[in-house]
Amino acid sequence: MAALTAPSLASETIAHIGSFEVRNTLLMAWLAMAVLFVVAFLTWRTKYKEIPGRFQAFMEMIIEGFFDFWDSIIDDPVQTRMIYPLVTSIFIFLIIANWMGILPGVGSILVRGQAEGHATMIPLLRSMNADVNMTLAFALISIIATQVFGIAALGVLPYAGKFLVAPWKDPIGCFVGFLEIVAEFAKIISFTFRLFGNIFAGEVLIVVISFLLPFIAPIPFLGLEIFVGFIQALVFSMLTAVFVKMATMAHGGHEGVHELAHA
Repeated sequence: MAALTAPSLASETIAHIGSFEVRNTLLMAWLAMAVLFVVAFLTWRTKYKEIPGRFQAFMEMIIEGFFDFWDSIIDDPVQTRMIYPLVTSIFIFLIIANWMGILPGVGSILVRGQAEGHATMIPLLRSMNADVNMTLAFALISIIATQVFGIAALGVLPYAGKFLVAPWKDPIGCFVGFLEIVAEFAKIISFTFRLFGNIFAGEVLIVVISFLLPFIAPIPFLGLEIFVGFIQALVFSMLTAVFVKMATMAHGGHEGVHELAHA
């Protein structure tokens, strides 16, 4: 029953490339990227015909659907085109990785590896986002991209003016600016542990239910994990879009200064 051992809080090392540790969650990330590369290659092979086939028509429907969805949030087609590659890539990568985490064999195929400093039998594959390092990387990408879009839209000094206000000119504005800086770091923590916590909790839930009532009982919970994986990917990408929208707004107004977009 080794396969039913509760998953560890940290991912496990399954191999080494020189001094580089290959972890089971990293291997799952590579597999998710491989799926995306295959889909991208198949899309490229369509040669973007004027009269599309079924696969090309399906991909065009997805792309157009995503654009319409993000534009309903951003409410600015020009700005939507700027952030579309970022938020759509985040959503697709996260949802594929989340759903691949419940495939048969994930967490149950064991190999000899390193866990907590000693050799033992560990899962060959684990859900990518069950590793806090992965979710932290996504959080940093999201928040750094938000700052880049904000600076590109407003300029360096106007954007910095949202956070740095002279206290002798505007004491309240200075305090609010300090809170804004704290909020940016809080977003990283929130992004990281929301996604990690939900995916890791799902792993533990499936293991516990499989141990108590194997075969039939886990099926509804697998369906729940599909729904949770979708929601977490959607929330992460949607919040990224909202934060970018807020970052490109002029300080103290909602008129939205998009100098780069309208140049």
